[in-house]
Amino acid sequence: MLGALALPVLSATTASASPAPAALTSSCSSQPPLPYEVHTKAVTIRSKATTKSTALGVLYRGHKFSVAKKSGNWLYITDKTTGVKGWVSGTYVYRDVRMCTD
Repeated sequence: MLGALALPVLSATTASASPAPAALTSSCSSQPPLPYEVHTKAVTIRSKATTKSTALGVLYRGHKFSVAKKSGNWLYITDKTTGVKGWVSGTYVYRDVRMCTD
């Protein structure tokens, strides 16, 4: 003989939509790009965009620098701390990424 199986009855609840936070609804195109950062302790500044070129200096993680141009995976920078200009590898110097909800 089969007995009756009692299952709990789930009541449906109404979901209320609240506005999304402003940070999540902003357009990515209206946001400035993230700054370049050194993602290692230090990277060699070189005279040309190749690892075989002359080393001109060292760009350390804490140094401020500006990027003038890119060539492939290389960036032409000016180290504002030391004044040295040259090429650094984009393997170690790059912008972080952000997630956009657009």
